[in-house]
Amino acid sequence: MAQAAGSSGASLELTDLAGSSSRHRRERLVRNLFFGATLVSIIISVAIVMSLVGRAFTFITNVPLDTLWTTGWFPRRDAFDLRTVIVGTLLIAGIGMAVATPLGLGAAIYLSEYAKPRARRILKPIIEVLAGIPSVVIGFFALTIISPEIVNRFFPSAGFFNMLAAGIGVGILVTPLVASISEDAMRSVPLHLREASYGLGARKRTTTMKIVLPAAVSGIMASLIVGVSRAIGETMVVAMVAGASGGSPLTFNPLERGQTMTAAMTSLAIGSDQVKGAEFTFESLFFIGFLLFLMTLVLNVLSERFVRKVRMRY
Repeated sequence: MAQAAGSSGASLELTDLAGSSSRHRRERLVRNLFFGATLVSIIISVAIVMSLVGRAFTFITNVPLDTLWTTGWFPRRDAFDLRTVIVGTLLIAGIGMAVATPLGLGAAIYLSEYAKPRARRILKPIIEVLAGIPSVVIGFFALTIISPEIVNRFFPSAGFFNMLAAGIGVGILVTPLVASISEDAMRSVPLHLREASYGLGARKRTTTMKIVLPAAVSGIMASLIVGVSRAIGETMVVAMVAGASGGSPLTFNPLERGQTMTAAMTSLAIGSDQVKGAEFTFESLFFIGFLLFLMTLVLNVLSERFVRKVRMRY
């Protein structure tokens, strides 16, 4: 090449290998666009957090602390019992995960290990479509089918509106998320691990339970964490089915009406005139939203550390 360059009377310089200037301008433009999108996302997130922090601080510094530990959540009467909304949130989310975990993992195991390719091509999109069903539809289903036909039939003492029906509805809503993410995690387990297990004489059930599930535990845990976050943040189902529209007394009984953090915010913020009541009723919305943000943040941080700890690399 050097001889060819010498014979032609031309020599290569470092600038000749840099490419055209128009190409570099396009690359810089694309990079700046992506950077701008990232920056806007960060700014929006910070603005949301700061708006919550400001009003939440106003609420907690002006409301007597004894109003945060009463017999129920009745914000228009100066009763801001945090136990009521936190217990209701955790109770409904726990019921939802008790429904979604076995159903979601069972569907994921079948699609990943037992279903034939044709069945998987048909069933997997159906499950993913279920994940996109609006929550108001699930709430209407829970209100017309789950509560009267299931809960009231097995528990006659339960009212028409109850947290058990709301939790089952939330579980149905979360199941497709758990199933889809868990199935992807199990499908990513290398095939040679399964073949090695079969070569040692293990059955499919043993291979699934002893090899595939432990290898995919990080992805499965991620799916469960996503499900828990979705269950905690669900609004429409609990607002329609749990029955505590204006307020609720403290209760640990899932057969009774209950209030969650998201439903409490919804019932107060339906319209600007609906927030009237005690002096700091409006600010209580931001305080509950800030607590909900902290719960999901801690949950995500702990789950990320756990997933990194148990993740297996192949």
